[in-house]
Amino acid sequence: MVMHTQARPFRRPHPLQRTKEFKTLLAAILLTVGTAAQADAPAFAEAAYRKHIEVLASDAFEGRAPGTEGEKKTLAYIEQQFKAAGLKPGIGDSFLQPVPVVEITPHADAVMQISGADGKSLALRNADDVVVWTKRPVPSSGLANAEVVYVGYGIVAPEYDWNDYAGLDVRGKLVLALVNDPGYATQDPKLFTGNAMTYYGRWDYKFAEAVRHGAAGLLVVHETKAAGYPWDVPRNGFDKPQFDLRVDDYATSRLALEGWITEDAATRLLSQAGMDFATLKKASAVRGFRGSATGLKASMAVRNDVRYTTSYNVVGMVPGSKRPEEAFVYTAHWDHLGKTPNAKPGEDAIFNGAQDNATGVSALIELGRAFASTRPAPERSLLFVAVTAEESGLLGSEYFAAHPPIPVSQMAGGLNMDNLYSVGKTSDITVIGFGKSELEDDLRKAAARQGRVPAQEPSPEKGFYYRSDHFNLAKVGVPMLYTKSGTDSPTQGAGYGKRWLEDYTAKKYHKPADEYSPDWDVSGTLQDLQLYYDVGFAVADSDRWPNWREGSEFRTLRDASRKQALAPTLPR
Repeated sequence: MVMHTQARPFRRPHPLQRTKEFKTLLAAILLTVGTAAQADAPAFAEAAYRKHIEVLASDAFEGRAPGTEGEKKTLAYIEQQFKAAGLKPGIGDSFLQPVPVVEITPHADAVMQISGADGKSLALRNADDVVVWTKRPVPSSGLANAEVVYVGYGIVAPEYDWNDYAGLDVRGKLVLALVNDPGYATQDPKLFTGNAMTYYGRWDYKFAEAVRHGAAGLLVVHETKAAGYPWDVPRNGFDKPQFDLRVDDYATSRLALEGWITEDAATRLLSQAGMDFATLKKASAVRGFRGSATGLKASMAVRNDVRYTTSYNVVGMVPGSKRPEEAFVYTAHWDHLGKTPNAKPGEDAIFNGAQDNATGVSALIELGRAFASTRPAPERSLLFVAVTAEESGLLGSEYFAAHPPIPVSQMAGGLNMDNLYSVGKTSDITVIGFGKSELEDDLRKAAARQGRVPAQEPSPEKGFYYRSDHFNLAKVGVPMLYTKSGTDSPTQGAGYGKRWLEDYTAKKYHKPADEYSPDWDVSGTLQDLQLYYDVGFAVADSDRWPNWREGSEFRTLRDASRKQALAPTLPR
């Protein structure tokens, strides 16, 4: 590998440049899908919904990774489908919103070397014991004999009277932190939010908190139940390109090394320091716990291929009939994990991402078609946003929230679609982040018309509300609804949805096995699409401003943004 002293900007063709062969393929696909959908518009046609998934999750789209030929094909397909559905451009006169990103492909050392004062050493194997990367856009980064400090859960939360960094100096050091939060660990409803994960339990929060305290690196201890997914998930993604929004102050806002460590490897590491992992973990969930230095030092480096590029969000809209400057927003991410580099002969190297998230993009297109056919149009506008780089840290939605086509204070609410489970019809509809916003009142009314009821997510400890694109709009105050298919099936029994999800997570989530199959039962998804339409219509065709519930962490943000929006119209 050639080492560069300075990363060079990467120039690539405009995303809509296509080969003659792909134009021909796309035209044929559009004709097939358009005919199937238009015949039943504005109802939700199963053939159209399936066809979008089949196309987007096909090998021809190469796993839809940002910055690849797969992105070009995906952008072209979504834009053409938005046009065919009757949507107008959502970014001025364009459907495309450029998202400036840096792409970093890491090549980590084979092992992380751990050494102690007694001269003993421990070698942690890359991929098997640890996975590491950096978001710093530099040719190489890493740690050299960095002191290792254990910080419990790595949380600073004044509202919960919690500070894992109290009394610790972690500047220039490698921090070791547990995943999730003390509420989940203890199942104490009085500690944090009990079993339901807070944002403090998320790994991206822990990285950011370590940066704020001057740490050089952080490893999150992976536990399958506490994290919400098996070790295969971080292992399958560690050597793929990592994306980040371009920032000027990366040296002070990004860690030199970040990643995950298995529970077994963490146990061995702490044992070398004379510490017992199980004892430490239990103590870490008690308010007032204080972390400590381990007496160990760690060394590991990662070399990077860096390129600056531009990915794209795709934004379409249906203008409102009375107040087009206000909007209800639907979101779904179009990206997935691409291909395995240097795949072995005969290996399935493409991460097709059929469930995750060709299903959501298909739903976005068909919802757009339904609203474009609605007469008269709702009073407010509808925005349909297919965002990029969700798999790299919700980057496309982060950029959209910071650079919206209308002010976020004028967004009446929104709904995110990510991985629409193919479990068939259910008697309930799962609400991720149950009880957070008044949008659930609209959902409850719409569900009642189908004889269904909203229900709390079966695994609130996994923190799903903080793991998809609606979160970035929530962080700027916009009430956002995030639902999944229900769990109780009239034909498969109570809890079927949960069992289906557990099987999918273990066998297909973020794996090449996530492929489309014509034997999927999408009847429940089509039922959910009607709910999504009804909720959006109820808000868009009204003058109501739904808010977050009292006690939500986003309520204050919404109140402030609406107050600012109304300020110019208040009498002086």
